[in-house]
Amino acid sequence: MGVLVQKYGGSSLAGAERLDAVAARVAEAHHRGAATVVVVSARAGATDELLVQAAAAGGSGSGSGSGFAAGFGSGFGAEQLRETDQLLATGESASAALLALTLLRLGVPAVSLTGAQAGIAVVGKPSAGIVDRIDVTRINELLNQGNVTVVTGFQGQNVLGDTVTLGRGGSDTSAVALAAALGAECCEIYTDVDGVYTADPTHVPDARKLTFISAAVMSEMAFAGAKVLHPRAVELAALHRVELHVRTSLGTQEGTLVGQGEEEDPMTSLETGGAVVAITSDPDVARVLVHARGRSDLAAEVLSVLAGHAVPMDLIARSGPNEEEFRMGFTIRRSDVAEAGPALERAVAAHGGEVRIDPDVAKVSLIGMGLLNRPEYVARMTALLAGAGIATSWVSSSQVRASVTVPADRRVQALRLLHKEFELAGEDAGTKQTVAL
Repeated sequence: MGVLVQKYGGSSLAGAERLDAVAARVAEAHHRGAATVVVVSARAGATDELLVQAAAAGGSGSGSGSGFAAGFGSGFGAEQLRETDQLLATGESASAALLALTLLRLGVPAVSLTGAQAGIAVVGKPSAGIVDRIDVTRINELLNQGNVTVVTGFQGQNVLGDTVTLGRGGSDTSAVALAAALGAECCEIYTDVDGVYTADPTHVPDARKLTFISAAVMSEMAFAGAKVLHPRAVELAALHRVELHVRTSLGTQEGTLVGQGEEEDPMTSLETGGAVVAITSDPDVARVLVHARGRSDLAAEVLSVLAGHAVPMDLIARSGPNEEEFRMGFTIRRSDVAEAGPALERAVAAHGGEVRIDPDVAKVSLIGMGLLNRPEYVARMTALLAGAGIATSWVSSSQVRASVTVPADRRVQALRLLHKEFELAGEDAGTKQTVAL
């Protein structure tokens, strides 16, 4: 057999019983003859606890754990961010060492490695590192000696030798990057749900598990709010043609294969078939409106500020060049407002403009194929929500996603209505894991 990469999230490693179950699964793969590399996250709650400690020690930051970047707070400077990265990396290091120790107890040779020891080189600022390259020499040596190699996710080393964390989705990204560098046959992502569903099963009980989904569609699902995989990891897998298998660590059932090609339903390739594959919702949304009198074009300043803070935008619209005033609207993650909001306000105020931010919104999206060729789908979505008294705004559509913003307190209702409208329920509803995504 070739190289197999497995990734286990924090909930899969929470407590001795779950740690033993993960070790047994890894041992089974090792005994089958797979050269096994395991990537681990910090145990559930560990990162939030470390963020609280960092905020207390540094005298800044909320430490609320509501989001990775939000835990730092806007008052953290470069020095504090560096030290916080050194602290946060210990969560994954503890998980890796504990799993290696458990495997050794089971008679399986195992060695744990930090990101730096595994040869993961990153670029970028603390808390937002990007994997640049991986020197797999040491991992290959350990695999050739018959060891299971347990690698800390979420982190790597920069040119100064400092530990830098990868931000949101860091462990998923680490696993896919290692799979690509090692030429692995498959990258298995183990979590507390048993696959990818047509909607979040915690909110939509009759959601159907997808046995296969293309990487392109999965990437849009992840960006639009599906938490089972991070969009960075899916994009990396698509770029390097790494096959992903999303499975539960709490059972043995088959999960969802994320790969190249068409969706599981052959009718999606026919013009008469349904184009919608899933419905997603995202509560981590804020609506931003930039306004300035006069004809000054502030788009470049706005985009530069957000790019400098690594903040992605969505649902973007702006005024034209010949209008009497400049207007630009878009959505960002609500968890990015604390850091990027003040910088954006300063940049716009310098040109006599103002910024209004509305955090009480959410985003719901249709995910599928060929949506631009089916304008009736967006019409059905907006008409359905309007009929239910759910106000929508800022519609955006592409071939694979159509999104609108809705009031935050109507998000789940909108999700359920759309899932029913587009007939995505499955016959196996009620038999699945329903742990939160």
